[in-house]
Amino acid sequence: CFGHDIGVEMIIYLLYSITILYLKAVPVLSEEQRADFNQLELVMTKEFISQQLIHLIGCLDTNEEGSRKQVLAVLQEMLSLPHTPFSLVSLLTEKLLTLIPDDQRRIQCVAEIISDVREPIIEASHVIDENLSRRQQLAEVKVQIMEVKQALEDCISAQEFNRAAELKDSITELENRRNQILQEIAESNQPADKETRAEKNDPETLLRCLAMFAELLKQMNIKSRIGPTISALMSSLVLPSIANAHPAVRNMAVVCLGTCALHSMELAKTHMVLLLQIAQLDEVRIRISAVQAIIDLLLMFGFQLLSDTTILHTTPASQSPERQEDDAPSDDKMETQEDSAQSTLVMLSEFLDSEVTDLRTEAAEGIAKLLYTGRIASAKMFSRLVLLWYNPVTEDDTRLRHCLGVFFQLYARESRAHQEVIENSFLPTVRTLLNAPVTSPLAEVDINNVVELLVELTRHSALIKPSTNTEEACVHDYLAAHMCGEMLKDPSAPEVRLYAKTLCNLELSQDETVKKDLHTLLQELVQDRVCLRALEKMMAQLVDSKEQAEMLSASALQPLDVNDGTDMNTVKHICATCRLTLKGNGLVSINLCMVKKKKTFFCSDGENVPESVPSVRPSRRAKAAALEKTKLDLNPLINQEVS
Repeated sequence: CFGHDIGVEMIIYLLYSITILYLKAVPVLSEEQRADFNQLELVMTKEFISQQLIHLIGCLDTNEEGSRKQVLAVLQEMLSLPHTPFSLVSLLTEKLLTLIPDDQRRIQCVAEIISDVREPIIEASHVIDENLSRRQQLAEVKVQIMEVKQALEDCISAQEFNRAAELKDSITELENRRNQILQEIAESNQPADKETRAEKNDPETLLRCLAMFAELLKQMNIKSRIGPTISALMSSLVLPSIANAHPAVRNMAVVCLGTCALHSMELAKTHMVLLLQIAQLDEVRIRISAVQAIIDLLLMFGFQLLSDTTILHTTPASQSPERQEDDAPSDDKMETQEDSAQSTLVMLSEFLDSEVTDLRTEAAEGIAKLLYTGRIASAKMFSRLVLLWYNPVTEDDTRLRHCLGVFFQLYARESRAHQEVIENSFLPTVRTLLNAPVTSPLAEVDINNVVELLVELTRHSALIKPSTNTEEACVHDYLAAHMCGEMLKDPSAPEVRLYAKTLCNLELSQDETVKKDLHTLLQELVQDRVCLRALEKMMAQLVDSKEQAEMLSASALQPLDVNDGTDMNTVKHICATCRLTLKGNGLVSINLCMVKKKKTFFCSDGENVPESVPSVRPSRRAKAAALEKTKLDLNPLINQEVS
């Protein structure tokens, strides 16, 4: 057992030593060497081996205090090495912070390592020996003193006393200079000055320090406040690096700024404008980091972050009305906040049209998060996401397609309020597709697929917690009313057929009034035979009993023989008062005269519908071509089909 323990200790010691030696052996390549594939492959191999050794160190038992301290010391030494690759800094910092549970100790430990990396202690033997130059200056001064003294003696011999007085003053100045140099040499030889610190601002050093700081902020509790140490690192390391000429340094500084701002709303307010500017002006990858930071801050604090001041107090009831009026926020401030929020949303919306795939995907993902968390409730934004998902331009963007595909299902199933947003986006989405120019990629989108998706997303049964009250009006009721309203605006429009077919797929509520109103309204809508086939199916679904459904199906498209007295005697009239009332969200409640009959069906204009003639169903391409023609003039096509 004793030998086994010794063997384990030797293995651990070898693991520590090998890891440190490997990190020291990883070469730092210059720009010319990076162009050499063999050199680059060698460095990548060494970095990979070092990464696996670090993972092995993370697997060691750290339950005992002694083992934990030993692992901490090894990790701190690895992070302090001057040639530790940037690709391993985040992993080393993560392993280090997992061993320290307290945030304050984490901050103190990382701050010390950053200080050692950026301002390393340099021994006196490695510093340029300034005493050598001082000794040279001292020798020159001594020679000058001897020359001036010789000139002074010559002047005295020649009785040039004025010149001799000037030379005497020069000798005094030179002697003072000699004494000063001797004092500097004596001070430089003091033991306290054997070590010194020199600040390093090269890109590699800044990247390593910023990577450690970013990992520290990620591992900290989100509720931890910003202390003096973090504030000092922000002012001395992060903010100066934002203006650095190296793009990688700027990018990491933006990541640190956005992560640090999550811990303080005041800090987020201070630097939000800076992040918005970076998101529009810098390089692509830095803009993406800025967009990520903006989205995270909006998710954390909401759009009140964009206001200059946030009202956190409420007016006491005991104050006078004049006092309450003075303390209330002004309309100008509220308008400014709304304008700022609108400008931010416009900026994110413009990114959806960007040709840069990563930027477009990041903006779409951020908008989806804002919608899902309830930070915004915008039918226009949802419509933009739907159009982006169906746009052929994004066909190869698998990340975007997967993100939006998952978002649509989760968002629609979450709540009724989300389904109402989708319902409000239905008509704008359809209009955009119908009015898309021929040169637009949206002209290639199958509008039927888009409509089917929106209908499925707004089904009442798709909710995670659907309402048990079947009599309550559902989203499809409002959607049916909106489509009927669009059909009534222009019965000859080409999209009328689309709406007629869509009505058959709606999941309406069990409210008898809604069913009766829609049933009667559908009889008044259109006279087009293709639409009537779809409307017949819709009206059959609205009939209460099975017998009525069969009666309607048998008589819907058959012509009425006015000379047949038997059929006329079997007609039953059920009359009600005609009324149209508009409800809150535009739902139309209609009570009209409804006529039931056996083997007969009356059209709204009193004309008989001729019996349908069987015909071969045209192909999808023929339908698309016909639909394109009907955008100009639909009447000739309708007359031709009826004849």
